[in-house]
Amino acid sequence: MRYYTLQIDGKEQVAASADGQALFLLPDFPDMNALIEAGGISEIPADAPEAGPGAVVLAPIPRPRQDILCLGINYAAHAEESARFSQAAFGGDRPYPIFFSKRTAWCPGPGAPIPSHADIVDSLDYECELGVVIGKAASRVSRAEAGAHVFGYTIVNDVSARNLQTRHKQWYFGKSLDGFTPMGPCIVSADEFAFPPALPIRCRVNGELRQNSTTDLLITSIPEIIEMVSQGMTLTAGTVIATGTPAGVGMGMEPPQFLKAGDLVTCEIEGIGILENRVAD
Repeated sequence: MRYYTLQIDGKEQVAASADGQALFLLPDFPDMNALIEAGGISEIPADAPEAGPGAVVLAPIPRPRQDILCLGINYAAHAEESARFSQAAFGGDRPYPIFFSKRTAWCPGPGAPIPSHADIVDSLDYECELGVVIGKAASRVSRAEAGAHVFGYTIVNDVSARNLQTRHKQWYFGKSLDGFTPMGPCIVSADEFAFPPALPIRCRVNGELRQNSTTDLLITSIPEIIEMVSQGMTLTAGTVIATGTPAGVGMGMEPPQFLKAGDLVTCEIEGIGILENRVAD
């Protein structure tokens, strides 16, 4: 099943689709978090009204209840390109995963602009990532049990201000500016994929292929992430985990190629869909 948050006549509504084509409204759920807590639906109700052509697709969870939990440097090739850009900020041995969070008052959906924050950012970058959505509270979960706690998957663009990320010697500020967490177009339920999923993941900028990998190349796998974090932190229903980005980000190119106003960023994960956003002036 695919789950969407739509805006219709200024009101947010939750919808579901079996095929990503026809979208049916689910008025029993006030928002996506309520649907996740209920465990989703097994089939679309026969009396569910179909969303009309005026519906706008928002991020599936426009306002996450908590910051997005993120993995840094979680693909080997991305680790190499990051160290080339700044050995001080990204180099060195990493015997344990890097965890950080993104503050997200509002997540832009498909077609929404990415703010450039040009007054404080001179090195705007993209990071296409698989987002894991937790479906029920996970506390002290083993990796063998981790799959049972996953509600579904979405696409996250971990937009980053590299100058702020490296200047402050931590990543929170440079990753958390307003509009820096585009998400969507939907959440695909976990039962649509094997666990953990091995899905082609790509990112294009103005049509140019920049990132091209698969989600089974994570250094720290999804079961390992859930096991490790849940040993001391309860992952509540609706928690979004951004699992890391593959090689091909702007800072890894020679010379670096950062985003500028008007650039179109297209993130794609096969089986989930396409998340496309343009950088605003």
